[in-house]
Amino acid sequence: MKIGNIDFGKGLVLAPMAGVSDVGFREVCSVLGADATYSEMLSCQAMLHNPKKTMLMTITSPYEKIKVAQIFGHESDIMAKAVQNPILEKYDIIDINMGCPAPKIVKNGEGSALMKDMVKASEIISSCVKSARVPVSVKFRLGYDRDISTEFGRMCEENGASFITLHGRTSEQGYSGRADFEAIARLKASVKIPVIGNGDVVDEESYQRMLETGVDGVMIGRGTQGRPWIFTELQGKEFDGDKFEVIKRHVEVLQRFYDEAWVTLYLRKHFLWYASGVEGSSKVRLELATSDSVEKSLNILKELLSK
Repeated sequence: MKIGNIDFGKGLVLAPMAGVSDVGFREVCSVLGADATYSEMLSCQAMLHNPKKTMLMTITSPYEKIKVAQIFGHESDIMAKAVQNPILEKYDIIDINMGCPAPKIVKNGEGSALMKDMVKASEIISSCVKSARVPVSVKFRLGYDRDISTEFGRMCEENGASFITLHGRTSEQGYSGRADFEAIARLKASVKIPVIGNGDVVDEESYQRMLETGVDGVMIGRGTQGRPWIFTELQGKEFDGDKFEVIKRHVEVLQRFYDEAWVTLYLRKHFLWYASGVEGSSKVRLELATSDSVEKSLNILKELLSK
């Protein structure tokens, strides 16, 4: 998959996940085989009114191959200004979020709520495309409460999106049920721009099923949590590295940029994911979930993984 002179290689993409795809996680995923990585969702309003907070979320790693900044909002003029914000200069692509199902996002008319207003969505895409110095893409779902993905995808294409990403569920489904791979295939067949498929890719088998839809790339979200080496496996290689060293690298990157108190609380969920499925992990889950020390958590994981 290529967008202009940007080569996505095999097209393996780390999804934008709020509170998950931090710079440390993006670095280890990149080192382990992710061809492109997305930032967490960035508020266009916050870029204008609270830029310090947003700047902390836009820190990137030199190991990221293709850097995509995902923005969200509901006002075309403010979003058009946001894509020109200097804090996004390090990114290669701007992605517009039109698929987030989180109630607080939808309540503001943002994320997947925009799929209920095709006119407003088209205005936002067109404005951002005209203002951006880099390619603009759109990530969306099947629809808000019904499948309009083919129609919506064509609208994105007509308004200048360089590529689109479809998560194969409606907003109302959230993350329940199964992603509709057939709908992803229909969208791919109906547009000329590249399509990235997203939803329920957790291993080689599900990855191959997604490829059968004809997509140009595959985005992986929850399947990476605690398992960034999934990218190595899907690149057709065997991961033979030290999992603890991967975890340690994730931690050390965050410690370079953020204060220890924040890192300690934030990493608890990542540590639980890293421990998940490891023999004996049930005995240490409570310790990891309540740990007040990164060093203590790392020692627990080191001992757990050494067994």
